[in-house]
Amino acid sequence: MQPTGPGSPFTMLFDEQAAGPPSLPAPLRAIYGDWQIPQVGARPYIYTNFATARDGRVSYNEPGISSGGDVTWFNAHDRWLMGLLRARADAVMSGDSTVKIEPDHHWTAEHICPTDADAFVELRQLEGRTPVPILCIVSLACDFGPDITCFQRSDLHIVLATTAQGYARGKAMSCAAGVDVVELGEESVDLAKLTQLLYTDYGVRNLLCEGGPRLMGNMLAAGQVDEEFVTLCPSFIGEAPGRFRPSYIEGVAFLPTTTPYSRPLSLRRAGDFLFMQTRCRYQE
Repeated sequence: MQPTGPGSPFTMLFDEQAAGPPSLPAPLRAIYGDWQIPQVGARPYIYTNFATARDGRVSYNEPGISSGGDVTWFNAHDRWLMGLLRARADAVMSGDSTVKIEPDHHWTAEHICPTDADAFVELRQLEGRTPVPILCIVSLACDFGPDITCFQRSDLHIVLATTAQGYARGKAMSCAAGVDVVELGEESVDLAKLTQLLYTDYGVRNLLCEGGPRLMGNMLAAGQVDEEFVTLCPSFIGEAPGRFRPSYIEGVAFLPTTTPYSRPLSLRRAGDFLFMQTRCRYQE
């Protein structure tokens, strides 16, 4: 394994992960440090990956500039870390809005960081994962067509989690990818049932959630996030009347007695960007 890396190693500012044997191969640890994956019992370990501006917003939400890459300025360290996070995932979860915003995207490590594609492929092999992670799309209505690139991949297994409203439309879709449509609710997708289904029926042990904000908010509300990986970008996005720009979570509202919270585990720096890892906690 000879990874290229993002141009320079990440600078570790602190790391409070539990001590243990090295989890990543030495060439990857030389770039990032280690990442210990916890054991969480009879369900997937669920981790998230987002990039936020300084004001907490995650998208400019303008035509042609709605992706996370626009927020990060397509930062090399952010894209390399996304590659690492995808390389260790048995499945990648995304909401349908995110899929529609980037219709030509491939939800793999090699796509987001092609310079280290070989290293990430080798990591998947070393850890006994399938060549391509399952793509789990959460959609209320399945109001998209098979022309989206991910549906055209014959080597891709897609789990399309939807409601009673979207089930028939999802089942009627014809495409090259292998698609399993599962109905998990009348008006919203039961995310706890979904993650358990991915564990029991699809062998998913590591599940990466890449959003968007409504899916992230609902995953937190359902107690379904173990750890966050958040890229803290140096830019400010802002919002003006009539120009909605989403924040890190949307669609849910917590109170002091019910709010989830997170404990920082590690913090890295690369230039003006910070890369934070946290452990999520939920109040009884």
